[in-house]
Amino acid sequence: MTILTSSRKTRVAVLFGGRSGEHDVSLMSARSVLSVLDPAKYEVTQIGITVEGEWLNGKDAIAAFEKRDFNQLDHVVLPSEPSHSAIYVLRNTDYGETLEKLVDIDVFFPVLHGPFGEDGTIQGLLELADAAYVGAGVVGSSVGMDKGVFKDVMRANDIPIVDSILVLRSEIEKDMNAVIEKVEKLGAYPFFTKPANLGSSVGISKCNSRSGLGKGLMEAARFDRRVLIERGVVNGREIEVSVLGNEHPQASVCGEVLPSREFYSYEAKYKDGTSGLVIPAQLPDDVAEQIRAYVIRAYEAIDCAGMARGDFFVEKTTSKIYLNELNTLPGFTSISMYPKLWQASGLPYPKLVDRLIELALERKTERDHTEHLYRSEE
Repeated sequence: MTILTSSRKTRVAVLFGGRSGEHDVSLMSARSVLSVLDPAKYEVTQIGITVEGEWLNGKDAIAAFEKRDFNQLDHVVLPSEPSHSAIYVLRNTDYGETLEKLVDIDVFFPVLHGPFGEDGTIQGLLELADAAYVGAGVVGSSVGMDKGVFKDVMRANDIPIVDSILVLRSEIEKDMNAVIEKVEKLGAYPFFTKPANLGSSVGISKCNSRSGLGKGLMEAARFDRRVLIERGVVNGREIEVSVLGNEHPQASVCGEVLPSREFYSYEAKYKDGTSGLVIPAQLPDDVAEQIRAYVIRAYEAIDCAGMARGDFFVEKTTSKIYLNELNTLPGFTSISMYPKLWQASGLPYPKLVDRLIELALERKTERDHTEHLYRSEE
């Protein structure tokens, strides 16, 4: 465990918002994380990222973002330069724009979902700045985010997944009928159409017919140039499990989602408020243990770190298990499964956030052991 030797508070920058269709979900998650960061232990800096990509700071930036009122916020930047991990305020002076240091940061806590936050891009910026940050690195984040690449990695590691194909938006626009015929070779309806790089069920459709499949393909293509189509699991239970750790990850108890709609859509997750969660899931011991084993294998296969939530389907009649996806920055709202599963496993929300910050510092210490300069002795 990495512990700061100074008696001062740990300086944490919480990043939220972002340039994705999950912007509003990020605000909900960030509000929850901010509510449990102990002011006796942490000096917190709030940084919101607008849908246009502007970085803004203020004492209560989260409230400003929720109201869409940015007038009192300062523009800030994080230079991609490793001499010090600090946030700078952009000031307009008589001599033009200047940068004024706002605060040095010990740990960045990205609470960003979807593209430009969960896909390795923000992680790459933080790596360039030589900063400690919560969650997976560039590779783990990008592979976990891209549903197509992720499924290829799972196949290579003999982890069971649902049959699927990947198509390009250009293919859909050029010849919809050809794409539909290709999809129908997977089997019988229903199919699920998904943007390859998005979460929170944004852009996902359940397609029960040819006409529905065409609409679903167009909907998914709004949000990504690559679209994943999966065969539906008939009579499948939706099981989720949380993972925590770096090189020695641990899995929580399993939980089951009981969607309030036909499937666990964005509306069922965040608007209805009526989807049921059963924790722990009522599963045979061997099935639960196999799910936990699969999620650890998947976590290690993509070189994940910090945290992730694994989403599975389990057939009711056969108990056959399919891994659907691994979310490397899962939802952190008050109704989110990730913290609820750890709560049920004996780790309450505030302690979970503490542990994630510790893991970020541990990962940074490990990164610092790597040499980046090679000189031949010849």
